[in-house]
Amino acid sequence: MDFFSTILLSIGLSLDTFAVSVSCGIKEKNIQFLEATRLAVFFAVFQATMPILGWLLGISVAHIVVSFDHWLAFGLLAIIGIKMIVDTWGRENDQESCLDIHDMKVVFTLSLATTIDAFVVGFTFAFLNTSLPVTIAMIGITTYIFAMLGMLFGKTMGQRLGSKVEMLGGVILIGIGLKILIEHLQQ
Repeated sequence: MDFFSTILLSIGLSLDTFAVSVSCGIKEKNIQFLEATRLAVFFAVFQATMPILGWLLGISVAHIVVSFDHWLAFGLLAIIGIKMIVDTWGRENDQESCLDIHDMKVVFTLSLATTIDAFVVGFTFAFLNTSLPVTIAMIGITTYIFAMLGMLFGKTMGQRLGSKVEMLGGVILIGIGLKILIEHLQQ
């Protein structure tokens, strides 16, 4: 995977965290920098760890799926992208997605919920030519930045764009899946 695709992938994976962070900023209008940093680090560590776990699973089955890995990568990314888009429909109030950010069970649940897609994307890394350390670092850093920006945005701008941002993340993931499929079919 080239550097531009890695950046787009990192952004796509971070947009659901951004949407949740916007909700957290809306709910906790008086959130302090250190508290926001703690939450953003939690999100980033989860988002960077899950692709590693997915990759480990992927390399254990890579020899079985090598002949159709490009279709698998496309299918998984498309499913995740479509799910992200569908999940935004009918969501009246993004604020409901964030409860008490001071409760570690809630923070853990939010972190896990926003990283399921990263686990599946990590699975596809086993079939792609990608630098795992660079990709993981990029995902973690991007997620941290997007989480911090999301909380700031939620604090200042309200809930106008929350679900639309997650929809954009879905479109980006579908686009990356298409790019992988097209590149492989052209070989």
